Amino acid sequence: MFKHIKFIAATLGLAASLWLASSGAALAQSTDTAAANTALAASAPVQAAVAAPAADPHAGDNPYGLKALWAQGDMVAKATLTILVIMSMGSWYVIFTKFFEQAKIARFATAAQSSFWKAASVRQGADALDEASPFRFIAEKGLEGASKHDGMLGAVDFNTWVTMSIQRAIGNVQSRMQDGLAVLATVGSTAPFVGLFGTVWGIYNALVKIGMSGQASIDKVAGPVGESLIMTAIGLAVAVPAVLGYNWMVRRNKASMDAVNAFGSDLHSVLLASAKK
Repeated sequence: MFKHIKFIAATLGLAASLWLASSGAALAQSTDTAAANTALAASAPVQAAVAAPAADPHAGDNPYGLKALWAQGDMVAKATLTILVIMSMGSWYVIFTKFFEQAKIARFATAAQSSFWKAASVRQGADALDEASPFRFIAEKGLEGASKHDGMLGAVDFNTWVTMSIQRAIGNVQSRMQDGLAVLATVGSTAPFVGLFGTVWGIYNALVKIGMSGQASIDKVAGPVGESLIMTAIGLAVAVPAVLGYNWMVRRNKASMDAVNAFGSDLHSVLLASAKK
């Protein structure tokens, strides 16, 4: 019995020793693996820093943008772009100058409405207006027509002669108010076609590069095709403000001419009434 107990105890001791030995080996292996992983993780940034290439300072530049278009474009492309820029500058200049001119005419109309008709005579009312006012110009032309109704002009009816004098003055004012609108109309109608010409020229250059290289790779055609698309966009960007500005200026001119025509009609009535006295 005692031998059996001793045998069982020895067997259990041997099994315990084997279990502890295997557990120690597994623990050591896991420790070595963790240490190796830690060392690898620590050395990874250094390796990445060594392997990573230096950042290119020009990597963010667009090789197919407007700057590249001007740098790489030929004389035809540069001339087309220059024409579009000049057309755009001209249209914006006309828009701003006509806006301030029409605003000034609106102020002259307000001044004429408030002071001219309160004067004792047409001469005094005209002298009270600003020298640059179109309403003073019309009043002076009406007075001039009424005072020169003699000689051969005396054969013409006074009413008809004064009417003609005022209408000629109004036509002169209207002609001056329409200055610059032809520029907007021309730019609005021709700028898309100038941009289209740049588009056609860019596509032509793309086809030439394809023929010279013998292959239709994207790097051969991206530049000329991008150039053509930019030309189209610029042509539209020039034409759209010109067309909108033209329509806006024409509408404001109509409102100003309504005030001028009303002033001329009232002046005609006053001159006829003064002549009958």
